[in-house]
Amino acid sequence: AYHSSFGSGTQAVGNMALLPIKTTNRGPAPCLPVSDTADIIDEALYYFKANVFFRTYEIKSESDRVLIYLTLYVTECLKKLQKCSNKNQGLQEMYSLAISRFDIPGDGGFPLNGVYLRPNSPEEADTMRQYFLQMRHETGQRLCEKVFETPDGKPSKWWTCFAKKKFMEKSLGGPGGM
Repeated sequence: AYHSSFGSGTQAVGNMALLPIKTTNRGPAPCLPVSDTADIIDEALYYFKANVFFRTYEIKSESDRVLIYLTLYVTECLKKLQKCSNKNQGLQEMYSLAISRFDIPGDGGFPLNGVYLRPNSPEEADTMRQYFLQMRHETGQRLCEKVFETPDGKPSKWWTCFAKKKFMEKSLGGPGGM
């Protein structure tokens, strides 16, 4: 499996690294300027096609937990994008998915409660939810750019073919969901 190169970072929320990301979406993660330097979302998209096949994943740092969450989220995104006929529809679906209700560590529906620490306070829970929301928005937008980077503007089968894969045999959609 491929691991994050970001290590444990300097800030944390729960036992996840709070990493800077290239985004214009507001949230607790520090915003980086757009550049060729990879951030955690670039890393998650780059390693997705290899990592999605793993049933187990050894966590080596706090940023690996962010990578796991993003890998699971990309799968949920692909399930939506495979049904879209063009990029604009895809971007609308990604926005809807990002803001739809989602569980965080400690919630009953969160698939990896054994790997993530639950928030210690309502304030930390809010920060965690905002961090996930910020990453969900940016990940969906970037994935959409990759999936619809085709001559005919239709979703790329080289991305959508991964929609049925279950990383670590888990899904953010819950049992039977999404």
